[in-house]
Amino acid sequence: MDKITPKSDVFKANLDRAGPLLKALRADGIGHMIDGEIVPSISGDTFETKSPIDGAILASVARGGPEDIDRAATAASLAFKAWRDMPATMRKKLLHRVADAIEERADDIAVLECIDTGQAHRFMAKAAIRAAENFRFFADKCADARDGLNMPSEEHWNVSTRVPIGPVGVITPWNTPFMLSTWKIAPALAAGCTVVHKPAEWSPVTADLLAKLVKQAGVPDGVLNTVHGIGEEAGKALTEHPAIKAIGFVGESATGSAIMAQGAPTLKRVHFELGGKNPVIVFDDADLDRALDAVVFMIYSLNGERCTSSSRLLIQQSISEKFIEKLTARVKALKVGHPLDPLTEIGPLIHERHLAKVCSYFDVARQDGAVIAVGGRPHDGPGGGHYVQPTLVTGAHAGMRVAQEEVFGPFLTVIPFGGENDAIEIANDVKYGLTGYVWTNDTGRALRVADALEAGMIWLNSENVRHLPTPFGGMKASGIGRDGGDYSFDFYMETKHVSLARGTHKIQKLGLPSS
Repeated sequence: MDKITPKSDVFKANLDRAGPLLKALRADGIGHMIDGEIVPSISGDTFETKSPIDGAILASVARGGPEDIDRAATAASLAFKAWRDMPATMRKKLLHRVADAIEERADDIAVLECIDTGQAHRFMAKAAIRAAENFRFFADKCADARDGLNMPSEEHWNVSTRVPIGPVGVITPWNTPFMLSTWKIAPALAAGCTVVHKPAEWSPVTADLLAKLVKQAGVPDGVLNTVHGIGEEAGKALTEHPAIKAIGFVGESATGSAIMAQGAPTLKRVHFELGGKNPVIVFDDADLDRALDAVVFMIYSLNGERCTSSSRLLIQQSISEKFIEKLTARVKALKVGHPLDPLTEIGPLIHERHLAKVCSYFDVARQDGAVIAVGGRPHDGPGGGHYVQPTLVTGAHAGMRVAQEEVFGPFLTVIPFGGENDAIEIANDVKYGLTGYVWTNDTGRALRVADALEAGMIWLNSENVRHLPTPFGGMKASGIGRDGGDYSFDFYMETKHVSLARGTHKIQKLGLPSS
């Protein structure tokens, strides 16, 4: 990164901020946070985390195994009762302190996230602030978490309440890792659960910082424990550990299946946010300028490495030629570059293995008989990192692999359709069901299509704009359960029914002596 010549004051400021952060990271390395202490792995094993910008080693990271997970799960178990029984007003205060700490370090978080993941600064700056909002939102719900229902019957007063399920495991992904970690951890802590967090091994840097900020805020030791490591080692040990009552996971569908199997012997509750092959459907009566903006944003922002990306464009045949012409020009104009440059729209992909996966779909598209209208090859970005050209594939149909499989990169497949029923059939003809986007000025059609789409979330005439109280999750191979608002507490808490007798109902008498 020292060889980069910044072309703007903001770029230079970001590089200047990165310098001391990276120096400290290399010097200190990344250890586990267990029971309030930064500790190495019991085995002493480590692994290196590298920047996708240029392959530079960022830090040596503790490589956790079953012994480290057991130590963290034990700490979470010992801390659980006191955290569960802490007055909700105190938990609320502590979680607001975490949000304050995140806001104070938001610029550092954004810069570190860019360097560790390759995501463009324009998006990571907002993601850091969103992480603080996640903690504030759930902090304010601490007092309501146990709320239930009043369900009186003729002879009993029936009420329900909720209680935290216990120590939980949270396994988070490598795309926008800091924000997504808070999205899972904040509601767990607000509910009264303690947490063992296993971050993705490709992006451990900001998870280490999050654990330190939580401790700095005064959250008691053992409430949040972070164990770094490889999914097949530390992750597997976490999903199998008997003290862990539930697993919240964000990642690939295949990994979700493995986690479900690993947790089955201990009857773990699971919550999965998995993959997607999400359609954006543009009808000929839509506001086409706004639709075009949304189409480009929802696949090429965040490097296309997002579960809610609209990676299939279903465009009505009557407007397809002109729309694709404008879309092609926009994709060609996308700015690929260093993630700390404020002008960059697409940075390097997270890892060389992921770059290889995305690039493999260029040959798949050609073998399918589709046309690569834009891109279709790696990009010669600054630093020689994992850059790829934003890619647009046309001439596709629903049966092609590029229309069925999740690429998880800046890769858009265009599929024409005839009418409303045709669009619905194509949209639903995948194994995934996370989101759908519909563009039309016909309100009736919008509602019909929204009702027919097999997806957990639908946006009508909008890109993905999250509102924290609303449910977030998918159908089919895209997940199990919902995050957001009170829906998060449904996962992290058990519902308990309490029945109070009025003392007037008749009780059957058994075992009376014969008369």
